[in-house]
Amino acid sequence: MGESRQELLTWLNGLLQLNMTKVEQCGTGAALCQIYDSIFLDVPMSRVKFNANAEYAYLENFKILSSTFRKHHVDRPVAVEQLVKCKMQDNLEFLQWTKRYWDQYFPGGEYDAVGRRKGVAASLPATGNSRTSGPGTGAAAARRPVGAAAGAGAPRTGSRQAGLGGGQASAALQTKNAELMDTVQGLERERDFYFSKLRDIELLIQQAMEADPALEEDEGSLLKQIQTILYSTEEGFEIPQDAEGEPVGEEETF
Repeated sequence: MGESRQELLTWLNGLLQLNMTKVEQCGTGAALCQIYDSIFLDVPMSRVKFNANAEYAYLENFKILSSTFRKHHVDRPVAVEQLVKCKMQDNLEFLQWTKRYWDQYFPGGEYDAVGRRKGVAASLPATGNSRTSGPGTGAAAARRPVGAAAGAGAPRTGSRQAGLGGGQASAALQTKNAELMDTVQGLERERDFYFSKLRDIELLIQQAMEADPALEEDEGSLLKQIQTILYSTEEGFEIPQDAEGEPVGEEETF
């Protein structure tokens, strides 16, 4: 039995220094490209789009992944059409297989994930030292004179606590914003999916009526009824006007 979603995300985030929260995010292809780069060290990471937010950009990432598979004779079909839909089950199964492959072929040693992608993060912020280092730690604290630190210790405590609270609030807002972006992208993909279906139906009806003009006059025909539904609007909806003030033609309804 493969690893759970949480186990896979913990492994992936640790390997790639990311902060991914859902297996579905692998559907962009970017993280998958870098997992295999950690094995082969020759994936062209400069071409991988980590901030991709549209399906056409996901496809470009999967082209890079497929090329890597061919180059290294990785015997596994890449179901790109399913993966780019960012559905959980498809991406979970592929990531589970990828983890088994990685366990077998990872060469070991340290993998500089951030350096390989030139510091670019995925759709969620990459993890780094900034999460563990705060005000008054690290090199800055080492450079501060001991006397100055002792004399100003009490007043600065409140300032540090306020800064920490602000940082937590900012992180919470970033997380919420990322969740909202995921929701919007999902709705956009769903909208485009149904739009394409409706457009296909409209074209089929138009082709049938062009082939048999009598269908255009038959108000009781099934095709005419379907066309009526396609072009119907809700109360209060206004058909857009073109530049000359004329209603947009039927062909531009969808």
